[in-house]
Amino acid sequence: MLASAIEGFALSIGLILALGPQNVFVLRQGLLQSHVFAVCLVCSLADASLIAIGVLGMGSVLSGIEGAEFWIAGAAAVFLIGYGLLRIRSAMNPVGMSTEGEGESELVPTIGAALAFTFLNPHVYVDTLLLIGGASSGFLGDERLAFGIGAATASFVFFFSLGYGAKRFSGVLNKPESWRFIDLGIACIMFVIAGAILLPHL
Repeated sequence: MLASAIEGFALSIGLILALGPQNVFVLRQGLLQSHVFAVCLVCSLADASLIAIGVLGMGSVLSGIEGAEFWIAGAAAVFLIGYGLLRIRSAMNPVGMSTEGEGESELVPTIGAALAFTFLNPHVYVDTLLLIGGASSGFLGDERLAFGIGAATASFVFFFSLGYGAKRFSGVLNKPESWRFIDLGIACIMFVIAGAILLPHL
């Protein structure tokens, strides 16, 4: 079960590390010290809820289709490899994470913005419902639950680390050269997980 949880955590953290508006928003609020806990909690819970739907819903549906596990594993591996290659391409011409601009100051608009950055991003559905949900179909019972918990835990660890470590991280994340190493690291994680998904079917 621990191995399943670690695999779920690694897959989720690799996906969530990708540069995106949600991460920039959390970082900006952290830099401004404005409703940091609320923003981190909302983003974490939103991601965790989508992961739960993917693992308990989508994963269960897909695993119940005869012969689907092989094709799901293949499709997930291809997606991960392709994603890893995109990260390598990004590393060739890295850009920093721009945090310029004003953050939200009132609590309600802040929560609304956090939800919008999460649920209006089409990539979040691909990552949580399809990729993580599809990858979870290779696990059964408690192992699938452990995989989902590991994936959801990654969201909490990442967002709270980013929000409360914003001032310390900002100098690093604003440097394009830092993203070269981050993207290459993400690519390595994606390739390793793709191999782990394919291995049982080879």
